[in-house]
Amino acid sequence: MATTPSDLLPELTPDDPSPSLAHNLEQRKHQMFPVLSAADIRHMHRFGHVMCFKHGEMIFEAGKTSFGLMLVLQGGIEVNRYDGLGNTSYVTTHQPGQFSGEVAQLSGRPSLGNGHAVGEVEVLVVPSDSLRALLVAHADLGERIVRALILRRVGLIEQASGGPVIVGPRGHGRIHTLQTFLAANGHPHIVLDPEHDRQAADLMAHYQPRAEELPLVVCPDGVVKKNPSVVDIGRCLGMLPELDTDKVWDVIVVGAGPAGLATAVYAASEGLSVLALETRAYGGQAGASARIENYLGFPTGVSGRALAGRAYVQAQKFGVEVAIPAPAGRLVCDTYPLQVEMCGSLQRLKAKTVVLSCGARYRRPSLANLKQFEGKGVYYWASPVEAKLCKTEEIVLVGGGNSAGQAAVFLSAYASKVHMLIRKESLSSTMSSYLIERIQATPNIALHTCTEIIALEGDEDGLKQVRIRNAKTEEECDYDVCRVFLFIGADPNTGWLSDCGVDVDPHGFIRTGFDVTKSQCKANFANGVYPKDLPSRAALETSVPGVFAIGDVRATSTKRVAAAVGEGAAVVSQIHQFLANLPLEKLRS
Repeated sequence: MATTPSDLLPELTPDDPSPSLAHNLEQRKHQMFPVLSAADIRHMHRFGHVMCFKHGEMIFEAGKTSFGLMLVLQGGIEVNRYDGLGNTSYVTTHQPGQFSGEVAQLSGRPSLGNGHAVGEVEVLVVPSDSLRALLVAHADLGERIVRALILRRVGLIEQASGGPVIVGPRGHGRIHTLQTFLAANGHPHIVLDPEHDRQAADLMAHYQPRAEELPLVVCPDGVVKKNPSVVDIGRCLGMLPELDTDKVWDVIVVGAGPAGLATAVYAASEGLSVLALETRAYGGQAGASARIENYLGFPTGVSGRALAGRAYVQAQKFGVEVAIPAPAGRLVCDTYPLQVEMCGSLQRLKAKTVVLSCGARYRRPSLANLKQFEGKGVYYWASPVEAKLCKTEEIVLVGGGNSAGQAAVFLSAYASKVHMLIRKESLSSTMSSYLIERIQATPNIALHTCTEIIALEGDEDGLKQVRIRNAKTEEECDYDVCRVFLFIGADPNTGWLSDCGVDVDPHGFIRTGFDVTKSQCKANFANGVYPKDLPSRAALETSVPGVFAIGDVRATSTKRVAAAVGEGAAVVSQIHQFLANLPLEKLRS
């Protein structure tokens, strides 16, 4: 299951493997479907317009109708889940004083269900932009509305309904890719195996896909796609909207990890127009953290995905436009406004400032057939999707950092045994002490020091065996395991910045502030350029004016979630300062 939490629901997310989730949702029906007071309704009237529908008329349709919120004034709205294969199931009937919608409506994405008029219906339609204004203007009412929208999304995920249907044979690598993409983005979906599901078998018989055309994906509007990319999925769900190439954003944030989301939330809440571009899923690498226990304000810990989910909803509340998956391909700095060219296209998006929070890319060990098993036994992410795959199995996990430790502890609750491999002689120099103690106290985690994987064996169905070697003793041994999790660190995602001339250190991390000045001094000292002759820049500004870097991608940054969030907040004041000092003609461009 995926996570769609908020700060209103610290104890309730679909990451929770306990069977109590459905019970908790049932207990909170009054919050999921609240009845607003006459005073609440009066407040809402200035944010919307009234529409009328006849009995039986379709008010909104899954995968097609985009709306913000519909408050019932007269009659009722019968809501049914719909999965694109024609399957429907009754959810509820909204009565006068109740409203329709879920989290998708904060950003104007298409509905995940069908709504029909019951009787002569009169509704107050509050479009997405007006809904966001309402949430900010009336905090108490906004809290109740947001809580209801989130609970409804959690319910959809728990029921595995209201999203795309993935059809293909069990264990198919592409199914795992799509499933983890949707799960990481908190989107409901279902996976059907044609060997065990009649509808899936009928769909396969109708389309007769070739092997390279699997899996099939049925979008909520009924459109069937053959082996779609995550970009195709993003478009069919409205996660990747058409972006206006003429608009000039105040801020484009590249990367929606904790740092990028913090920038987006603070900048948008202060009135700046913000676009956030994310390659895979909001939360970045922090989303892979099963439990963060040293983040301020969460004494019992919080999963990275839960923390990111709260921030993502918060960003939408303040009007941030988030595009996923939207990888940036090139930064254009020889003109103003700055331009971000999208990967795989010539589409260029304009911005007065650009914040680089693009993080890092997972490292891959040098194993000849590694790619063959990615998604079919080799994973770079430890979410509930992967955890269920390795239930009662022995697994191998490689890595000695905090992310690796959190993953090992999380997976130990599912796997019969976790073999943890590290190259060093101990974890003390790379992992927080509380995690080391947790690993030592977990009986089914076996730590193998000075050890690495040297070979992977398997067939077209997936991984079957792993060979490891101890660097000290030169001893080699084979493990009959089908799941390997790789957490061996990451390299900065800065290769796409080379055309712009953003200054990076020898390891590829982006220099900012005084580090840029020092670097330029060393480079130009022979020409008589001294620090006093160089332009001053803000602490998080790169060598290119108007371009800032925060989080893990920044040189000398502290690689911790709290530090990333702090930088994301701090950069906003520096953006304001930069915009205030722009010449008037540039500010108006």
